[in-house]
Amino acid sequence: MNGQAPEILAPAGDRASFLAALAAGADAVYVGLKHFSARMQAENFGVTELAGLADLARARGARTFVAMNALLKPGDEAAAGRLIDRLNRQVRPEGLIVQDLGLVRLARQAGFSGDLHLSTLGALSHPAGLPVAAGLGFARVVLPRELNLDEIKAMAAACPSGLELEVFVHGALCHCVSGRCWWSSLLGGKSGLRGRCVQPCRRMYREAGGKGKPARLFSCLDLSLDVLARTLLAVPRVRAWKIEGRKKGPHSVFYATRAYRLLRDEGDDPQAKKTALDLLGQALGRPGTHSVFLPQKPHCPVRPDLETGSGLLVGMVKRAPGPPGKAEAFFQARCELLPGDVLRVGCEDEPWHSTVPLRQRLPKGGRFTLKTQQDKPPRPGTPVFLVDRREPELSRLLAQLERELAAMPRRKPAASEFAPVPPAPASAAARVELSLFRIPPRGRVRGETCLWLERRTILDMHRRVAAGTCWWLPPVIWPGEEDKYRGLIGEALRKGAGRFVLNAPWQAGLFPNPAAVWLCAGPFCNLANAQALAVLKDLGFQAAIVSPELSREDFLVLPGQSPLPLGVVLRGLWPCGISRLAAPGLRFEEPLHSPKNETGFVRRIGGNYWIFPGWELDISGHAAELSAAGYSLFVSIAEPWPKAVPRAKRPGAFNWELTLL
Repeated sequence: MNGQAPEILAPAGDRASFLAALAAGADAVYVGLKHFSARMQAENFGVTELAGLADLARARGARTFVAMNALLKPGDEAAAGRLIDRLNRQVRPEGLIVQDLGLVRLARQAGFSGDLHLSTLGALSHPAGLPVAAGLGFARVVLPRELNLDEIKAMAAACPSGLELEVFVHGALCHCVSGRCWWSSLLGGKSGLRGRCVQPCRRMYREAGGKGKPARLFSCLDLSLDVLARTLLAVPRVRAWKIEGRKKGPHSVFYATRAYRLLRDEGDDPQAKKTALDLLGQALGRPGTHSVFLPQKPHCPVRPDLETGSGLLVGMVKRAPGPPGKAEAFFQARCELLPGDVLRVGCEDEPWHSTVPLRQRLPKGGRFTLKTQQDKPPRPGTPVFLVDRREPELSRLLAQLERELAAMPRRKPAASEFAPVPPAPASAAARVELSLFRIPPRGRVRGETCLWLERRTILDMHRRVAAGTCWWLPPVIWPGEEDKYRGLIGEALRKGAGRFVLNAPWQAGLFPNPAAVWLCAGPFCNLANAQALAVLKDLGFQAAIVSPELSREDFLVLPGQSPLPLGVVLRGLWPCGISRLAAPGLRFEEPLHSPKNETGFVRRIGGNYWIFPGWELDISGHAAELSAAGYSLFVSIAEPWPKAVPRAKRPGAFNWELTLL
C-alpha cells in the first residue's frame, strides 16, 4: 500500500442518495447544485439543504465535495461567484470540483476556504501538466477514465508535492474523452460541458450509407474495476477511488459504495472479494468492463452486440392479442420485485421509453401490465430494467439518518453580495487570418499558415518555413506521447519556431521556457469567459481562441471583457468529439447515420478517433460583425473531406443563432 488508504468517493444526485452514501460508509460524497453542475439532469441540491447534509457528513467523519464543473459563459461569473460565497459561508464544503479556470479565480476572490479539485472535464491527460495545475492552486486532479494502470503510475510519479490524484473505479463511461465532446451541443445547443448532454453516443447508428443494421456503435459499457481496484493501493498520490453516478438512485450508490469499501479494506480475503462482487451485481448498472485499465489486456468497452442500458434486466415485453391499438403490453418478472421499485422500459432513444414505479410486490414469474401511450407501444422483445429500489434494509438505514439529520442544528441561509473583479480588457490587436492544415499546403494560403505539430510536418521542414509557421498542439496528449511532443517542440524551437497554439492549458508544461515563445490558447481549451482568460494570461498566454460552441450574443460580448486578444474559428470541420475508443470493426472515413437523420464519420488521427459531423462549421458570413466586436484572429480549419461521405444539407452555424444551454 502507498501509506495512506484512498478515500471512497461516492456520488449523490439527491438527498436519499447522499444518505445512502453515508450509510454505506463513504469517506466523501460529491454533489452538484441546481446551477453550474455537469449533471443538470440530476435532481441536485439547494444550498440550505446541502448545509445540513454536509454537517451530518462531518459528524460521521465524511467530507463533502461540490461539483461546479460546468463551463461558464459571459454573464455567468457574478452568479457563480455568489454561489461560491454562499457555499463557503453556509455549507463549508471540503472541496470544489471545477473544469472552468474562471472558477479558480472566482473562488479566490470569494475567499473559498476548501480545496480546489480539477475535474476530469479539465482534460489534464499527461504528466507535465500536473505542475501547471499545482501552480494554479489545485489540491487534486481527477484523471481521465481512458488511462491504463501504467499511465496512472506515470502520472503519480510526476505528481508534485501537495497534489493528489483521483481515479474512477466504477460507473458510466463516456465514449469521448471528458472535456473533448461537443456532440450534444452541435446538435442543438445542449452542451455537455454545461451539464445538459442529450447523450447522442447512446443512439443507434447505421453504417453502409444508412443501409446497415442499426447498432450502438458509440455506447459504452460501465466501468467496473472491482477487484482490480486494489492494484491502485500501491500507487502513490492516488488518494481517492471515485464512483460515478450522480443520476443514480440510492440503491445503486449504497451497493457500489459498500463494495469498494470492502475491496479496499478486506480485499485480500477471498470471501470479502466474493461478497463485494455480489454487491456490485446488485448495484443496477450497465454490464461492466475493466476497459483499458490493464495495459497488457485492454478491453474495448464499446460492444454493439450488447444491450447497454443501465439496470438489472427483469423481463422482456410481450404483447397479448387484442383489437388494433388496444393490444396489451406486459412482461413476466424474472425475479421478485418490491413496492417502490422503479422500472425502465426500453432505452432513452426509443419512442416507448418510460419509467414505471411499482406500487405493490410482484413475485418471480408474476405478470405486470404496462400502461403505454397508444401511439407508442413498446414492441415485443423490448427489455425492462430495474433501475432503483427501496429494500427494507436500506429504507431502515435511510430513516435512521433522516432522524439524525433532523436533530442537527439548522444553518441560516446566507445571502451574498459578492461581485467579481473583472480583468482589465486588452487593447485592440491587428486582424490576422490563420489557415490550419494537417500537411503543408501547396500553393498560396489565405493569411498565415498553421500546422498541427507532428513528425511529418516538422522534421522535413526547412528553417525559414518552420520559423514562419504557427504550430498547433493536439487536443489530447497521453502520458506515452509526452516525450514525442517534447521532442517535436524542441525541434521546432531549434528551427526558429516562435508561435504555438496549445489546445489544453496544461501543455504549457511541455515548454522549457514558455515565456520565450508566443503561446495562444486554442479553441479546444473551451474558453468562454473573461475570468478564465485572466488565469491564462497569468500563465503566460498572449492570445486565445474562444470556444466555437458559443451563441452570437456570447461571442460578441466577450472581446470587450477579455484581458487577451481573441480569436474565433470561422469555418472548417469541427469534431463532435475525440475518443480513445473505437467499436470493433468500425469503418473509418465512411458515412454513419442516426435514426434522427444525423450524419457523420470517424477518422483515426494518431492514437485517437475523431468523430466528425457530416457538415462543416461556417460562421464566415459574420466575420465583419466579429471583427467589429474586437476579434483579431480568424481561423479556418482545412480538414480533408472523405470521398465516401456526402455533405449534409444543413447550416453550419453551430450555436450562433441559439441560446447555449
